[in-house]
Amino acid sequence: MKKTRFSETKIVSILKRQEAGISTTEICREIGISNATFYNWKAKYGGLEVREVKRLKELEAENAKLKRMFAETSMENYALKDLIEKKL
Repeated sequence: MKKTRFSETKIVSILKRQEAGISTTEICREIGISNATFYNWKAKYGGLEVREVKRLKELEAENAKLKRMFAETSMENYALKDLIEKKL
């Protein structure tokens, strides 16, 4: 996944500036991003506070860890079933 130049806290502060009344195009020009990027950020982080964004990031990391654990366990299970079928 591509690493972004902006942290989640910075993105939230940029969105807050837009909510305060600064135009979207002015903000985009100032920080050097496209309008599409801004609206993608708004879709993902709109209405969130910094602490909520941190919690969201923690939950995403935990979810990824659990998915990896499930995949590993599932592969072990299939391997054991294959082994048992070959012996019988």
